[in-house]
Amino acid sequence: MTEYSAFGEKKMYGKVTQGVIRSTVWIDPEGIVKKHWRRVAKAADHPAKVLEALQAYS
Repeated sequence: MTEYSAFGEKKMYGKVTQGVIRSTVWIDPEGIVKKHWRRVAKAADHPAKVLEALQAYS
């Protein structure tokens, strides 16, 4: 998880903690990172952003 910054320091309600960071990593079949959304602030809106990126690639 540390390779993709999926675990580390984060703030929650003003308190600094260690934990899982909500993020998405798009890795192609060859194992190359195509896009890394490091912080997903609004989970409900995020799938549309990912789909847009995937459609633009193909």
